[in-house]
This record gives sequence, structure tokens and C-alpha cells, in this order.
Amino acid sequence: MPPTRSPYPQEFRQQLIDLVRAGRSPEELSKEFEPTGQTIRNWVAQAEREEGQFEDGLTRSEHQELARLRKENKQLRQEREILAKAASWFARETDAVPPKSSRS
Repeated sequence: MPPTRSPYPQEFRQQLIDLVRAGRSPEELSKEFEPTGQTIRNWVAQAEREEGQFEDGLTRSEHQELARLRKENKQLRQEREILAKAASWFARETDAVPPKSSRS
């Protein structure tokens, strides 16, 4: 599944963030514009994290890296499982267990 794209352009989001910072409330802006007050508050909090003003939570780049690492981890687990099954199958088919080396 491809990553979803925000329905609101970044420029629009930034304008609403700027209006909140200028003193307007998210609820007031939600009546004028389509996004809900909570959505606008989330955008403001994310912008603060991105700018280093707000320390709890992940930045957008950290979210992207986390998603990439989770996907890579899932793929590696699947590959490891496939290799384990293949090794088990080959061992059964050949009735052979790899010889232990007598050299130490």
C-alpha cells in the first residue's frame, strides 16, 4: 500500500499554523476552513516538533525513518523464515546433516 498523501497542501497547512500563532484559535479557523480544530492543533504541534520547540513526539523525518526500518525489519524476518524452511527442506530431502568439522 503506497503512503497516503495529505489532502491539504503544505502551503495551506502552514498558513493555518501561522494564523494560530498570530492568535486565532483552531476552532475559529475550523469554522472558516474545512479542517477540524483538532487537526489544526495537530499541525501546530507537529510544526513545533519539526522546529525543535516541542520535544515529545517524532519529527516527520523520524516517522519516515521509523516506517522504513519497520518495513525493512519485516522483510528481513520473512527472508529469515524462508531460509530456515529451505534449509529444513533440503536437510530432509538429502537425509544429510552437514558434517561437523574435526578441526578446531
